[in-house]
Amino acid sequence: MINKKMLAALAAASLVPLPAAVHAEKEADAKSAPGAYTPNSASKRFTGNFGGKSVSYTATIQEQVLKDDKGTPKAAIVTTSYVAEPRNPNRPVTFLFNGGPGSASLWLQMGAFGPKRVAIPSDARDDSGPPYPLLDNPDSILDVTDLVFIDPVGTGWSHTIGDTDPKDYWGVTQDAKSVAQVIRQWLSENGRWNSPKFLGGESYGTTRSAAVVNELEGGYNDVALNGVILISTVLDFGAGADTEGNELSYITNLPSYAATALYHGKASAPSVEAFVEDARRFAIGAYGAFLLKGQMASTEERTAVRKELARFTGLSEQYLENADLRVTPYRFYKELLRDRGLTVGRLDSRYTGKDYDNAGEGPDNDPSFYGIDGGYTAAANSYFRDTIGYSTERNYSTIGGVRDWDWRLRGGRDTNAYLNVAPYLGKAMRENSGLRLLVAQGWYDFATPFFAAEYSLTRTGIPQDRVKFTYYDSGHMMYVRDEDRQKLSADVREFIQSR
Repeated sequence: MINKKMLAALAAASLVPLPAAVHAEKEADAKSAPGAYTPNSASKRFTGNFGGKSVSYTATIQEQVLKDDKGTPKAAIVTTSYVAEPRNPNRPVTFLFNGGPGSASLWLQMGAFGPKRVAIPSDARDDSGPPYPLLDNPDSILDVTDLVFIDPVGTGWSHTIGDTDPKDYWGVTQDAKSVAQVIRQWLSENGRWNSPKFLGGESYGTTRSAAVVNELEGGYNDVALNGVILISTVLDFGAGADTEGNELSYITNLPSYAATALYHGKASAPSVEAFVEDARRFAIGAYGAFLLKGQMASTEERTAVRKELARFTGLSEQYLENADLRVTPYRFYKELLRDRGLTVGRLDSRYTGKDYDNAGEGPDNDPSFYGIDGGYTAAANSYFRDTIGYSTERNYSTIGGVRDWDWRLRGGRDTNAYLNVAPYLGKAMRENSGLRLLVAQGWYDFATPFFAAEYSLTRTGIPQDRVKFTYYDSGHMMYVRDEDRQKLSADVREFIQSR
């Protein structure tokens, strides 16, 4: 689950690009001329092989300018689109973004679905130093859908214009409105209103997906969608809030503890699938009942639960007793491999790190984030600037460029006391019989645990016959593992083609 400590870790015919100095001058002119703004763009033609097919396509990086009711430019949101040639208005188009909030779309773009990908170690090792190979990506889904990657305000090169306060765009609803507006503009500019449409997000991007669906389909001027791809899902923030008094998060995290303990040899089972299924049953059964009873649980119950909890978590009964049988993920990262002098990752608990010392309550940092960030940042800047030719003096903000997020939803006190956007998806699915969900989860992801995703999407009001879960032998960004990138690509390709 996203929290303050880890937010920074959550935590990607040719036009001639403008020279950086010329574009900077135009940006300055735009500020001095109310109502005028010249959007930056670059475009280039390529050919590649994706899903076993040769595809000619145009890559375009473009600022989508958002204006107020008076026509005054307020923000420039950068999209990177890959459109097959010759253009076909009946071809599916998929809009994609990452999460954070505050993360650019380079992760999904350069790691999973774009025509190029950065090669980093597939076996949970650190990505080391440059150069990082930038390879053709045969696992891109460009063979079955055009792709539009969106960087919301404060991410990538996207920014506000003039004296517009960026906080106007930093909130669950504010962000969703701006992204929905970008989608509508792109459909209009490219003549794609009647194309099959898919939405895809990762991490907070799944939260954004639900909120954007509400903006696109929640009124009378609908943009109907065919499917939503949720990668590493977080919709119900109450289910995973690591805060005193919330017992539900211990339940939703337990199967992830079990998968991680098994991976690192701290538990034994025939398979991860079998072990996490046993952990699910225990979590919502004996363990859930024990937690709900609080201090009213009997000594016999406590003893039995502690023994089983030790089996699933790989932690000692004494440590569990010291923690009152309630171990937070932050403690688990440090304790599981303390005897080896190692910590495990948050985004991907296959990764291990070595802290300054071995005595702490939690890890110094997340080894599954600092193990990949250098490669993605370098590859994205190199590809966008040098290969496609996008010229700007702005720094590309991969993550961390957003602050003071407004988490409030419409609905008042009770809605905001229990932040959950899953009902947006349920309402859209009930009112659009063609809308389906694909939910992709890694076994070793603590940022958005798979059992929390299952919990949020099996509540009343969500048609279960149109929800499909897929699982991967990696973590939050499952595509960093070669086998899982291929599986994710195949799963998404099948999802789009089976409409």
